[in-house]
Amino acid sequence: MVSERVRRLEVGGFTLIELIVVVAIMGILVAVGAPFLTTYYQARVLRAGADEMFTILNSARYQAIKQNTSICVALSSNKVQYHVGGCGGAVWTGAGTNSAGFITLQNTMEVSAATASVVFTNLGAASTGGTYTVRNPANAKTLTVTVAGSGRITIP
Repeated sequence: MVSERVRRLEVGGFTLIELIVVVAIMGILVAVGAPFLTTYYQARVLRAGADEMFTILNSARYQAIKQNTSICVALSSNKVQYHVGGCGGAVWTGAGTNSAGFITLQNTMEVSAATASVVFTNLGAASTGGTYTVRNPANAKTLTVTVAGSGRITIP
C-alpha cells in the first residue's frame, strides 16, 4: 500500500519556458567561454611543441653521454636530425626517427634556429649552445628553447 502522503505528491515536469531559459543560459555560457577555450588550446599545443623540442634536445644530450662522443642536433626544415661525432658525422637512427634519421615534431609545429646547430659533448655540455624557436602556424605564436653552454635546456 502506498501512503496517502506519497499519493498527494504531484508528478510534474519542466515547463517549456523553464527549458528555454536553461538552454539560453547554456548558450550564453558557451558563447562567452569558447574564445577562452580556443586560446587556451592553442597555447597548450604550442607548449607541447616546445616540450617536445626540449625532449629531443635532452635525448641528444643523453646519447652524447651514453656513447661518449659528441652529438650535433641539426635542423632541416621542420625536422631534427642527430649527427654522431659532430655536425659532419654519421646520422644517428634510433627510436623516434624515420629511416633517414629525421625526427618530426607533432601537431605541425614549425622549428627554426637562431644560431648554429647545437653540439653536445661527451660530458653533456654544449660546445655550441643555441636557441630554437617553436612556432604554432595556427596563430603564429612562438616559444624559444634555449641550450646553455653547460648543456642546460630551458623553456622560458
